[in-house]
Amino acid sequence: MEQTWADVVGTARRSTADGLVVGTSGNVSARVGDVVLVTPSGVPYDRLSPEDAVGVTLDGRRVIGELAPTSELPMHLAVYRTTDAAAIVHTHAVHATAVSTLVTEVPPIHYMTAALGGPVRVAPYALYGSDELAEGVLRALDGRTGCLLQNHGTLTHGATLDQAYDRTAQLEWMCRVWLTASAVPGHTPSLLSPARLAEAADKLRGYGQTP
Repeated sequence: MEQTWADVVGTARRSTADGLVVGTSGNVSARVGDVVLVTPSGVPYDRLSPEDAVGVTLDGRRVIGELAPTSELPMHLAVYRTTDAAAIVHTHAVHATAVSTLVTEVPPIHYMTAALGGPVRVAPYALYGSDELAEGVLRALDGRTGCLLQNHGTLTHGATLDQAYDRTAQLEWMCRVWLTASAVPGHTPSLLSPARLAEAADKLRGYGQTP
């Protein structure tokens, strides 16, 4: 648990350093068995220590720590109960949040769309921390490992915190590429077809070093 909490805090601090969140916005969590370690509500990440660990069960009962968990806990727990996620990163990344106000699905501007399971959907706006938001996120995540939250931000999940974070970074980058290309007067960005994305998905499955 101690190492996982250190990884949660390190990932949260990384999101601030990389400009994906401002202040205490966004949140990070990781699942260890039936316990979810999650960043607390309203506490600057640079002030978190090992003694500030917050852990809750999948039904939201706090079993570790004294601090209140993030207000977005319902969303995190809904994803853990419904998917095989072991880690979640939620941010208010600038470009992705901007795109969430423009479309209902991120245009497939790059083949890394395939790494998120396909074109990234936008969950309809709902009040932060609400069950309505959690339900919308689950619908947007169906068959995907990431989504946008309308007028709000991003959520990605993965088998590890590093994987979830990398997916967030890729999603923010793709949104920035689409916004940049769309801003060129007189031109419309070319997009990838479902067949091209399927081709990329097949190749990405073999990406990286083999054992």
